[in-house]
Amino acid sequence: MGRAIFVSLFPDLSPAMPEFQYTAREMSGQQVEGVLTAATEKEALASLVSQQLFPIRVGLADSSKKAAKQVGRRVPPKYLSIFYSQLADLLKSGVPLLRSLELLSKQSTHPALKVVLSEVRDNVAEGNRLYDSMKAHPKAFSPLMVSMVRAGEEGGFLEDVLKRIAAFTDHQEELKGRVIGAMVYPIFLLGVGGMVVTVMMVWLVPKFEPIFENMAQRGELPWATTTLLAISGWTQRYWAIALIGTIVGGIFLGQWLKSENGRRQVDQFRLKAIGLGGIVRSLAIARFCRVLGTLLHNGVPVLTSMNISKDATGNVVLSEAIESAADNISEGKSLARPLGASGHFPEQIVEMIAVGEEANNLENVLIDISDNLERQTGRQIEMLVRLLEPVLLLFLAVIVLFVVVALLLPILQSSSIV
Repeated sequence: MGRAIFVSLFPDLSPAMPEFQYTAREMSGQQVEGVLTAATEKEALASLVSQQLFPIRVGLADSSKKAAKQVGRRVPPKYLSIFYSQLADLLKSGVPLLRSLELLSKQSTHPALKVVLSEVRDNVAEGNRLYDSMKAHPKAFSPLMVSMVRAGEEGGFLEDVLKRIAAFTDHQEELKGRVIGAMVYPIFLLGVGGMVVTVMMVWLVPKFEPIFENMAQRGELPWATTTLLAISGWTQRYWAIALIGTIVGGIFLGQWLKSENGRRQVDQFRLKAIGLGGIVRSLAIARFCRVLGTLLHNGVPVLTSMNISKDATGNVVLSEAIESAADNISEGKSLARPLGASGHFPEQIVEMIAVGEEANNLENVLIDISDNLERQTGRQIEMLVRLLEPVLLLFLAVIVLFVVVALLLPILQSSSIV
């Protein structure tokens, strides 16, 4: 009903409905084929019956099938950031939400986002809230973003929330880009080194085996050479089994990581890992503080803000600690005390939050905490990556040196005997 009223009032903004291919028979018995546009397959059947056609087969046209496949695909954050920013600008300029979604759907250059926005617009046209329509596409819109949009809709400041979501998404992508960029060379180095060592073990080392056969029979081979030949032989005989085992293990590991217990154990390990635990914790707390400060700045109640921002950590253990702290706040306690009692927030940050509460300036303090943590973590990541490069080089050099020494020792030993 809502869709029909909207189309009658705004025919130029009618939803982009899918196309259906059909095969039917006329009253005379002649078979006909064609394509028609309808919202659902049921409406397509009703349309054929109204034309005195008896449907034989009705299905989505190829173009609509291709569009339907796009709905389940992920949308890159950079396109979502542009969408949030443009939607905020349109709404702030007084453009109605439905028209804004229609315009952005038409203008989108990403196929998946184009179809998703069309679906979201159709749902909103039927009377659903924007956050409910976005929730139907979890691969495009994260639960955190949906929660923030819900807070903005219910609080009457949707434009400001969308702007802050866009800024938050850009900020997170910039940080992720810096981390990935810093890790490119070490990963490349490790990959190339692994390929070189594998080629040496599979192709180079076996060529020396006939040369060392007599020494092996006499038991005169050095332990390094014996170990190298054993590893090379095992690699040649069982490489297929090792590859299949790695693939199967990766599948089981992926399923385990998707389970609640798996996520909790991995997140716990990430927080306690030597060298990485502090970085992971700082980034998670920085995300939490930024989202919480953003929501409080827009007037969202502290309990609602806590329940939304806890998902921003990306860590199950920290999310549970924040949820427990929110329960204590509901009993009339301050925010700083339960966060400090969780044991996951550094004392310095807890003290800054306490001061912000006392000065009634908590939202700005949280944003400052996030900025400081991200700057400190950025420097830590750079130092870790700089340290990782020489460590990897040293590791690969030791392996190559072991191979070379293991191959040369028997030759030097036989030369000294002669």
